[in-house]
Amino acid sequence: MTITLSQQAFDELFQETVAPDQHPDPDDVLDVVYKYPRRLGQGYWRRIELRQGLELIIGNLQMRDRMIILQPEQEHDWLEYHFHFSGEHHDQYRNVGAGEYSFVGSGLDPKQTSYCADKNSFLEVNILMQPESLYSFAANQQGQLPPILQPWIRQPHQTYYCRCGTATPAMRTVARQIIQCPYQGIAKRLYLEGKALELMGMLVAQETEIKNANNHLHTLKPDVVARIYHARDILLKRLNNPPSFMELSRAVGLNDYLLKQGFRQVFGTTAFNYLHHHRLEQARQLLDTGDLKVSEIANIVGFVSHSYFTAAFRKKFGFCPKQYQIQQKKSI
Repeated sequence: MTITLSQQAFDELFQETVAPDQHPDPDDVLDVVYKYPRRLGQGYWRRIELRQGLELIIGNLQMRDRMIILQPEQEHDWLEYHFHFSGEHHDQYRNVGAGEYSFVGSGLDPKQTSYCADKNSFLEVNILMQPESLYSFAANQQGQLPPILQPWIRQPHQTYYCRCGTATPAMRTVARQIIQCPYQGIAKRLYLEGKALELMGMLVAQETEIKNANNHLHTLKPDVVARIYHARDILLKRLNNPPSFMELSRAVGLNDYLLKQGFRQVFGTTAFNYLHHHRLEQARQLLDTGDLKVSEIANIVGFVSHSYFTAAFRKKFGFCPKQYQIQQKKSI
């Protein structure tokens, strides 16, 4: 069974479960547990306000059914770091599994759909920081953030900064220490605030390493970038019958090495992975219409093998194409 909820309905379900006695720390009224709604599964979210503009959320829950959350376009006014010990979550911008993390800055949170598979067990640590708090920690005397942090803060009309990655052993250790915090009261708050900032510091260190690595990449000329975008357009127009990489490089007038390296530099992934992602995304959109058979959709988006298409779709979205199509019809 698949449950489809709007973001507002999902949030309201949690608000209905909170009660005055759900404070695990009797010395801290800002430490609140929200039980996971029974209709969705079991477990809890524990939310701790460490200071104004800095919060910690620990999630420990077991999904009962597959779930789709329909999120409208909205302003995103927090910086969010999500670390997953277990469980998988994916949408148009993030695909995070066990031992991985995502980081999202402030700005525009675009309209998108989130997916969680059934029987999915989540154990995660989330750190939320308001931009003002980041400025208080990191801004210089002129009130400016270091260049490495500036992309994290964007205007409400600009799509937020987002990056996913594999957590380092040090990140996993600190996240585990947060979950296993042995203290209560003020000692707990000081301990957890220190650990939250330590994780953010590790994130900044990774951002710096990535930027330094990118600075060593060959700087692409505007004409080359335009040809790479043309190559992308060719792939998207020919999803069901894509050219070979050599054919693609000849079509856009670039040698295969420059196209391969440039494509990864511009789009952050290989041409094959980019094509694979868009095939599956188009397949999902076609399944939403309910007008075509799964086998027909597989052929339309270029999958020769029906079984391979089914396996790839399930890996990305958490359930088989036919199951997804049936549940979409029920939710209309």
